[in-house]
Amino acid sequence: MKSVRSMILAAALTLSCATAALATPSGQIWIPSTDAKGFKEVNISIDNYIRFSNANDAGANTYDAGVTVGVLPFEKFKLEIGVDYMTDGLQGNDSIASKHPIYFNFKGAIPEDAFFKGMPALAAGMYGIGTFDRGLSGNTMSNVAYGLVAKTLPVVGRLSAGGYNGAEKNLGHKYNNGVLVSWDRTMSEISDKLWMAVDYMGGNNYYSALSAGASWAFTPNISVLVGANFYNPFQKTLYGGKPTFTTQLDINF
Repeated sequence: MKSVRSMILAAALTLSCATAALATPSGQIWIPSTDAKGFKEVNISIDNYIRFSNANDAGANTYDAGVTVGVLPFEKFKLEIGVDYMTDGLQGNDSIASKHPIYFNFKGAIPEDAFFKGMPALAAGMYGIGTFDRGLSGNTMSNVAYGLVAKTLPVVGRLSAGGYNGAEKNLGHKYNNGVLVSWDRTMSEISDKLWMAVDYMGGNNYYSALSAGASWAFTPNISVLVGANFYNPFQKTLYGGKPTFTTQLDINF
């Protein structure tokens, strides 16, 4: 469950061929969460973002395969690191994303009630750490740093809020930050296997999106999420392109 791009100067060159996709830490549908993998826990994720429209301005589809690993042996402070292979499926000289598909992420997290009863969960990290930067020729380094706080309420579910700041050269000057908010809940009234979420990433750039979806756990270690992403829902310019249908397979070890 997760895990995006802009149009200013050099970033516009990248955007023309590759939009909307995260290099994904543990997350909700689109934004990160305050969850993190425990020591030696491994997550393999395969995510697809398919456009509802095939219009010229719809944006590219995005395909992401990633691995995330927990690296600290502590219960009250977790650290995960991850790497993603992410591509827009396009070929040719203009496809920066296809030529440089590797992205990295990391996150430190403290779970709820870690040090006192009622303590909210806390998390901070970075994702979208690309490997290509050639000035005005474009780059894949959105380098989104974020912080989150979350609390699970009876009946309501978990509420999360925070903010992010990314690289100006990729997201655009004064367009590189915004809020992060989400709601998620296991729908135990129906089944403990069913999880639902809504999340929103603010800002006026190609990461900004409102997303909603549901996940079903087929086994304790395998789940599939189905959802939709609506980019720049409160902006006149759709930097992220047309909405996408997303499927996200998660396998945990």
